Amino acid sequence: MHTFFVAPTGFGVGLTSTSLGLIRALERTGLKVHFLKPIAQPHPGDDGPERSSELISRTLGLTPPPSMTLSQVEHQLAMGELDEVLEEIVSRYQQAAQDADVVVVEGMVPTRQSNYASQINQQLAKSLDADVILVTAPDGDDFATLADRIEINAQTFGGPKHPKVLGVIINKVKALATETSADIPDRPTLKSTLKDFAQNLREASSRLDTNDFRLIGCVPWQEELNAPRTSDIAELLRASTFHAGDMQQRRVMEMALCSRTVPNIIHLLRPGALIVTPGDRDDIIIASSLASLSGTPLAGLLLTGGYEPNPRVIQLCQPALDQGLPILGVPTDTFATATQLDRMNREIPIDDRERAEKVTDFVASHIDHVWLAKRCDTPREKRMSPPAFRYELVRQAQHAAKTIVLPEGDEPRTVQAAAICQRRGIANCILLAKRESVEAVARAQHITLPDGLQIVDPDQVRERYVAPMVKLREGKGLNEPMALQQLEDNVVLGTMMLALDEVDGLVSGAIHTTANTIRPAFQLIKTAPGYNLVSSIFFMLLPEQVLVYGDCAVNPDPSAEDLAEIAIQSARSAEAFGIPARVAMISYSTGTSGSGSEVEKVREATRLAREREPGLLLDGPLQYDAAAIASVGRQKAPDSPVAGQATVFVFPDLNTGNTTYKAVQRSANVVSVGPMLQGLRKPVNDLSRGALVDDIVYTIALTAIQAYNNE
Repeated sequence: MHTFFVAPTGFGVGLTSTSLGLIRALERTGLKVHFLKPIAQPHPGDDGPERSSELISRTLGLTPPPSMTLSQVEHQLAMGELDEVLEEIVSRYQQAAQDADVVVVEGMVPTRQSNYASQINQQLAKSLDADVILVTAPDGDDFATLADRIEINAQTFGGPKHPKVLGVIINKVKALATETSADIPDRPTLKSTLKDFAQNLREASSRLDTNDFRLIGCVPWQEELNAPRTSDIAELLRASTFHAGDMQQRRVMEMALCSRTVPNIIHLLRPGALIVTPGDRDDIIIASSLASLSGTPLAGLLLTGGYEPNPRVIQLCQPALDQGLPILGVPTDTFATATQLDRMNREIPIDDRERAEKVTDFVASHIDHVWLAKRCDTPREKRMSPPAFRYELVRQAQHAAKTIVLPEGDEPRTVQAAAICQRRGIANCILLAKRESVEAVARAQHITLPDGLQIVDPDQVRERYVAPMVKLREGKGLNEPMALQQLEDNVVLGTMMLALDEVDGLVSGAIHTTANTIRPAFQLIKTAPGYNLVSSIFFMLLPEQVLVYGDCAVNPDPSAEDLAEIAIQSARSAEAFGIPARVAMISYSTGTSGSGSEVEKVREATRLAREREPGLLLDGPLQYDAAAIASVGRQKAPDSPVAGQATVFVFPDLNTGNTTYKAVQRSANVVSVGPMLQGLRKPVNDLSRGALVDDIVYTIALTAIQAYNNE
């Protein structure tokens, strides 16, 4: 499936018209297209449905998911909750993407009130892993100015040569104005003009290489497609209707301010003209009526100053009114009325089906739909963005419906995380703690404990696990007194619950060390079939994608055999969470350029992993930059299937892995989820002692998904 993010370069570029045309152009190629407007941007006075989504629905028969309200988004942004906004939008995007070949996502329009729109659009495009199509309008600019504006906006998304920035649709181009809406897209004159237009843009800016950054569409200006109905003018001005006539059918092609004598305004009485004049100018009212009777279909009369037309004059003009001439009135003077008309919202009203259909077909006919269809047919690997990863974690965990035990049951962050998970259906949580202790924490932290959240008093259940634990450890000389003493540790108690299948997973570590969490799992859970060791990974939520780092928490100095197993475990874990596995075995040397025992260990681990999993995309040794950066990878390892595009990084030892993960996390302000343990028969996961509530929530979700995947 493909996603196109339509981003405006400014206000008034015809964004929704472009979305309408783009969807129709794609539909004409046989693709099933859906639409999403993530964030509503109502105009002053809008009190109905979100305009873009409603127009798409009425014109194209689609049913877009509801947009987030602007007030809700602004409140969350003010509270520093950008991640929550993006996750909610990913959720709505998933609704739009069901059964679709393509989703067109319409970005925010920069306005004086929403000057943050460009930054939000950048975040949205990354979060949805979308191809970006810019939409602009010349607005009288020369080619150099237009090229500069396009390039500046392209830089927001990575620049004109960024693979995700496809190109631009230039709308409302008066230099290419056409006479009728019946023009077809392949007429020779238009093709020639588009070619010239592209060449002029290239000459204006050498950085706009049209081989990489395409002119996807060039939509000529056409006056009739921007003409509101007379009834739209009446509604926007809240005008009085002295005579409705054909106000629902007549369209305003131009505004004519008439205050001079009749001989000097006759040239203004043209088809589609809205005659704006003071209400006491009986001569202009009569002249307009005569013009209408003579066959000139005026858009109507707009009388200013709060004057009602003279009844005798209206009686004289009745034949013109009978032919449909509308007459409206406003209390403001002519100058103030003209100012209002100039500032009027020119977007298509949601009930103007005729205009919407014409605009849709016209814009579609000037978009390079053949190239877009080829782009949609080009196989591409979808990147998992951080918001999409977090959304998928929650969705999959909700589907898994597993029970997770939390041994640190009265730790405040753990109590809050358990309440969130229970409320959102991420997992059924069991807190190991005394009820009065948990309730005291909840009162102090203002946490509402949801129904269904289980609290188990360890003192009341501990003894029943003594005999099963002795049996599990019978070869290690464990007796009942020793078992009872070890079960005083809630982590051991929770691990026994897991060993006996009373729960599906365990999460601990907010106040315990990694060793305290992992040791009981080694002793009571054991490794999964086919594995000889337990290792860990972190999910590193970089701005544009999620990477996997392993092992950064468990094995201090793995052998070559251990490294090979860690690589295979990490690749399988990545794939289980929707991340395509391309494994880089990290070292201080790339390929055959270096030597030494540590490099040889990584080289041997690479060989062993390839033998065990010949179908796995894996390479090493690779330096970090050669694994992560495409340009460096091409230079240092040009024949590698992994270099420059690795998604799973396997470090040679704990010292390197832990240092690297913390350096990236802290220096780049990157969120990391984990460590997630892998290789155990049943999922046990460790927390950082500095974990935030959200970290615990996502770790519980990871654990629930692991339990589901282990079935």
